[in-house]
Amino acid sequence: MNVIPGLQNMHAEMTDWRHKLHAHPQTAFEETYASDLIAACLESWGVETHRGLAGTGVVGTIRGSLNDPERGGRRIGLRADIDALDITEQNDLPYQSVYPGKMHACGHDGHTAMLLGAAGYLAKTRQFSGTVHVIFQPAEENEGGGRVMVEQGLFDLFPCDMIFGMHNWPGMDVGQFALCSGPIMAAFDVFEIIVQGRGCHAAMPHVGADPVVASAQIVSALQTIASRNVNPMEQVVVSVTQIHGGDTWNVIPGEVQLRGTVRTFLPAVQTLTEQRMKTIVTGIAAAMGCSADVDYQRRYPATVNTTAETSIAASAAADIAGKENVDLQAIPCMGSEDFAFMLQKCPGCYIWAGNGPSSEGRVLHNGRYNFNDDLLPVGASYWVRLAESCV
Repeated sequence: MNVIPGLQNMHAEMTDWRHKLHAHPQTAFEETYASDLIAACLESWGVETHRGLAGTGVVGTIRGSLNDPERGGRRIGLRADIDALDITEQNDLPYQSVYPGKMHACGHDGHTAMLLGAAGYLAKTRQFSGTVHVIFQPAEENEGGGRVMVEQGLFDLFPCDMIFGMHNWPGMDVGQFALCSGPIMAAFDVFEIIVQGRGCHAAMPHVGADPVVASAQIVSALQTIASRNVNPMEQVVVSVTQIHGGDTWNVIPGEVQLRGTVRTFLPAVQTLTEQRMKTIVTGIAAAMGCSADVDYQRRYPATVNTTAETSIAASAAADIAGKENVDLQAIPCMGSEDFAFMLQKCPGCYIWAGNGPSSEGRVLHNGRYNFNDDLLPVGASYWVRLAESCV
């Protein structure tokens, strides 16, 4: 493991930042604690600091000191997410969440600490010739803070020739990395289906139109989109995650609400899924004497790595961890990432960094998850090597 000595020396400081962030988790567009901590550090190092994109976003600009005509004009973006989740922490830690019902259950506290450590090192050494923008983004979870930053002029204010993101990955050893060219994370869509029937006494169902039975048929039939409509080589996941209807035992309700999510990698599959969903839902509802409306929303696009930048990221990871610890053929994940909005505007790569064992429920979005502090100097070293090799 070729961890940069200067960052190994910052391990305790990065751990302190991470624990403070973990104890003060805030969700979408409310991340004032993280924003203040980040800005204070950047400003203390003499980094040009900009606040306010997407409300709580922070961007630091670090200019290199070397004179390299080929790279002197190149600009790179390094991005970390800073928000937490609406999850109740189940860990017993000295730095556990002080906010009931909110928790850093996805490791964004660690992502922030790693990029902050890298920024501090780069601001001190400046052993590159171009420009590094360190981008601390709010509201990655569900609310599209990456999209908002782009819409509010991220790349107009801070032009980038390439941009990179990183996420910790439980179940993969610390010191290992995984990435692939092309789609690595899926598009994230949500849907809401309202099935309208005709309520009646549960003992006399023949005088009504039962939206509960229609909804049960719809839930099952939606799975035929994956099994019978989409090419088996082109992945799609359709999951109904909520069913709401009825208030008591002996009344068939007049309405049932279904909600869920769709995950795809290809835009054509995304479009086909939306079309088939609407056809299936309205058809089944009509056959059962009911009616139905479908509200289908496309939230995040697929996260798609570009080939050249994936090669650059792989080389930087190998420099830190060794080629044998860098998986270049990572199996894409059906989870989603709003870093995708940045990749739609700028070439780049999103990489996974091993966070260690995932036993006893210590997986992403679980109340027992905790970021592995051993990853901090490893991830920060990757950021620095990436920046120095690019600019």
